[in-house]
Amino acid sequence: MARRGAGTPLLLWLSLLLLLRLGGEWGPGTFDCASVDVGSPVVLLGSAVTASCTIRSKLCRGLEDGQVQISWMLDNETVAGSQCCGAGGTEVSNLTVAQFNRTQAKLWCWVEWNGTKQRVGLAEIRAGYPPAKPSNLSCLLNLSDYGLTCRWEQGADSHLPTSVALKCAPPRAHPPPCRRSRAQAVTGCTPQGGSSHCTVPRRLLQLYRRMEIWVSATNALGTAESEHLRIDPMDVAKLDPPALQSIRSVPYQTDCVALSWALAPSNAHMELQCELRYRAREDPAWALVTGIVGQAGTTQCCGFLFGTRYLFQMRCRRHSAQGYWSEWSPGRNHTTHEKAPTGTLDAWWSTRPAPAGRRLEVQLRWKAPRQREANGRLLGYRVALGLRRRGREPPTVCNTTNTRCNFTAPVGTRRVYISAYNAAGESAATEVILLERKGQPLPGLRAISRGERSLWVRWEAPLAPVAAYVLEWQRVSSEPSPCSACWQMERNGATTAALIQDGIEPFQQYNISVYPLYKDAIGMPIHVAAYSKQKAPSYAPKLHLKSISKSHAELCWDSVAVELQNGFITNYTIFWANSTAEVSNAVVNSSLSSFVIRDLKPSTLYKVHIMASTVAGSTNGTSLTLVTMVLDDIEIQFLFLALGLIFVLLILLLICFQKNGRVKQQFWPSVPDPANSSLGKWAPAELQQEPPQVPGAREPGLATISTVIVLERAAGKQAPAWGKDPTAETTSAFPSPPQPYMQQDGPGTPRAGGATTGMSVGSCGNGETVQYAQVVGDGYKGQQHVPPRLYLRSSSTQPLLFDRSPSPKPYENLWFHGALPSRGCQGAGGFLEEPLVDFPLLQGLQISGAEELHGFQPC
Repeated sequence: MARRGAGTPLLLWLSLLLLLRLGGEWGPGTFDCASVDVGSPVVLLGSAVTASCTIRSKLCRGLEDGQVQISWMLDNETVAGSQCCGAGGTEVSNLTVAQFNRTQAKLWCWVEWNGTKQRVGLAEIRAGYPPAKPSNLSCLLNLSDYGLTCRWEQGADSHLPTSVALKCAPPRAHPPPCRRSRAQAVTGCTPQGGSSHCTVPRRLLQLYRRMEIWVSATNALGTAESEHLRIDPMDVAKLDPPALQSIRSVPYQTDCVALSWALAPSNAHMELQCELRYRAREDPAWALVTGIVGQAGTTQCCGFLFGTRYLFQMRCRRHSAQGYWSEWSPGRNHTTHEKAPTGTLDAWWSTRPAPAGRRLEVQLRWKAPRQREANGRLLGYRVALGLRRRGREPPTVCNTTNTRCNFTAPVGTRRVYISAYNAAGESAATEVILLERKGQPLPGLRAISRGERSLWVRWEAPLAPVAAYVLEWQRVSSEPSPCSACWQMERNGATTAALIQDGIEPFQQYNISVYPLYKDAIGMPIHVAAYSKQKAPSYAPKLHLKSISKSHAELCWDSVAVELQNGFITNYTIFWANSTAEVSNAVVNSSLSSFVIRDLKPSTLYKVHIMASTVAGSTNGTSLTLVTMVLDDIEIQFLFLALGLIFVLLILLLICFQKNGRVKQQFWPSVPDPANSSLGKWAPAELQQEPPQVPGAREPGLATISTVIVLERAAGKQAPAWGKDPTAETTSAFPSPPQPYMQQDGPGTPRAGGATTGMSVGSCGNGETVQYAQVVGDGYKGQQHVPPRLYLRSSSTQPLLFDRSPSPKPYENLWFHGALPSRGCQGAGGFLEEPLVDFPLLQGLQISGAEELHGFQPC
């Protein structure tokens, strides 16, 4: 089964090959059993195409009993046609392509047999347009071989094979000129390789006879012809150029020259019409001399400049013909002879007093004479202080080949004279009057560009009549240099405009000045700056940081060199951006060279750059990085000043504490220890005579405080005796004990005064009288303060002594020596354990040897 399946396609292809062999060979588009017919193999592009395919089943073996199916393909594209039964047992398929838009295509007819499609017919179709009409036909007869070469222009491509031919024939009223026999009425030539020119040989031409010439283009869709030329071939002949033999100046007529020439041998028998052209070496334009008639000979021309080198050329054509001129002859040079210069010289000057002596410094400049006035090659110039007279030569101050002269002349010199000379002689002297510059300037002046290398200057005429104007211009640069040629004179006093061309270059700034020349003075100049052409600056200025603070930065820059500006700087633009890409800008006038950026953030990095602009473009400068400060300068100064003051105060306080004992005494007073004093071992007599109090059974061992005595001893003295006045000077040891203060119940009760201070503690609720404390006041006037000592009088026979250790507060750290009473005064509020408030001397009292202290505040 596998072999059988594999062999089936092979048998199919063998059968198909046998069918093709039995059917016959390919014909021009058809088989014997099939044929393809088209309406026209060449059609107009875009028109309809019709075709039919006929299958003769009887002639196609294998298709006798089968059903025939016909299909179409246009190149590789399937197209649909209609199929029907034809006469004699044929099958016919018709196809119509409504719009054929291809310039060339193949149309195939296919037959399906045994499931396989096979091509059985072919037709080739081309499409295009009729040929276009040739134009601009022209012919030229070459006298070297007398061949007629014609040229023309082809029309549009027709997309079809086209045959082109140049044809010539005699006019209808004349016998044919370009045939040798009557059978050759039309002859010509065929261009080769698709070119648009060809040459008719001399044997097909008949000279000096008119003939008709045209171009014919033909393809399958039609024929087109150019315009017909009716010419004599000799009328379109191009002659060989003549040869110039000699050129010489005519004696005594110095502006004329005589020329002689000879014709080419091929033109010797013709009557010719010739032209002569010439030009000076410096002149780009040619001067043309026409109307030279003759076969050969000489001619004379005038109007030439003296001492000038000229180039001459000549050409010819047939006389009274409409044909072609010959080529120009090879050039021949000739220099006319010279004569003395003529005309006047334009001069400009400036004067100033000489530093020493009665002399005048003169700077004189003049323009070289034009070529028409120089009359040859100039050898130099002579400047004199007077005219040349017979037998007397004026003093000459300059004899130079330059067009400028600096010299000194006596004060009062009003005139100088300039003359030019060459090999033929010297010109007449030009008088220069040295006028003063004191006239009125022009009302207005402006300059505009007239091209890359010229400026058009306009001004307003003054009210006074002007004889002439002088224009000066100087290129503005960092290193200005004088320019002797950068000026010109306008001798027409009525003009108000002038064109400047000498030395003008684009992208360079020029300073232009205009002087009015009056009859007896020179007006003051008026100035204007101008550019012939502008562009963006070549360089932008570099930014410099002048000052910076936390909120602003002052920038400055140098102006751009004038050579690099390339135009007028219209403005500067400052750009700045921080690290978060917040970009800001400001436009600055071109006259400024500094700028302050405000409203900056403290301690922030910024990048700044500048852009310089002209009317023609802008250029960016390099970037500058800056960081704002945290504090302003004033804030930093105040901070350092405050720190300095604090440091100075600390130093002063330290010095005061080290050197001044009084200051130390105020802040840290020295308190003596009462336990180690002689007073601590002494008891007043009154206290010794008092009967001892037996402590109650309820609180054994505790003493009752009845009197508090504060004694203060002056430095270096004994304590006053008891019972004495503390203010009186005495040598006794202790004063007499003062009487205790008593508080009366009624109002208006007098209180004891004096040197002692008493404090009423109060009375208990049981009607018992409570003793009061006595405090001895200040010591003697003028004595050193000694901390007081405090005594508490109790019911016991031994007094209680209080002492205080040094402390910043009065009577703090005060200690009791001995026993304390077990109970105190009880008022309405009960026993009080708070610090003493009403008696400052006992405030903050600390008692050693007892757990509680009661009764030191009124009950």
